[in-house]
Amino acid sequence: MLNGPGGAIEVLVDEANLPAGAPPRGVAVIAHPHPLFGGTMDNKVVHTLARAFVQCGWRAVRFNFRGVGKSQGVYDDGRGELDDMLALVQRFAPVEEPFALAGFSFGAYVAAKALASLWPTRQAQTTVLVGLASSRFAVPALPTQVASSVLIVHGEVDETVPLGSVLDWARPQGLPITVLPGADHFFHGQLPALRELVARHIRC
Repeated sequence: MLNGPGGAIEVLVDEANLPAGAPPRGVAVIAHPHPLFGGTMDNKVVHTLARAFVQCGWRAVRFNFRGVGKSQGVYDDGRGELDDMLALVQRFAPVEEPFALAGFSFGAYVAAKALASLWPTRQAQTTVLVGLASSRFAVPALPTQVASSVLIVHGEVDETVPLGSVLDWARPQGLPITVLPGADHFFHGQLPALRELVARHIRC
């Protein structure tokens, strides 16, 4: 439990899979799906993202947004949740430390907001957005200077966020989308493939 801008935040840290004494490559802060629809840091996609970062030598920080689990506060439509994520970046990755951002669905929306909010003061080494909730929230455009470090993954048959809405958001920015054939919003049966995509992106 850590102090956050809206009260205590429940946090889980997965240490990097490295030889004893070896420093991690950085800290990845990972955000979960919508708090009002059962999203928590224990979500399988969030856990898959954490596993990918850990196996590639990163320390992974999962957390419950305000009002979820033991985290204090109430849902704030992405505003307070952005503050929560930024607070954890500051807590676990001081200015001199490399960090990554990642999120799934609503969490991907918040991670995109965090990336835009931190630029140009701080730049994430890499960002992973999975099942980006572009049909439900006004996702900001990403800074062009960091676009090449961003992996955007979407399921071909996503029934919650249509693939077309993500393409509509990405097209004006010239952002590539990695589409996982046959995958739905929660990547049922496709989590190993998702983990490998993320590991490849972060050059494991």
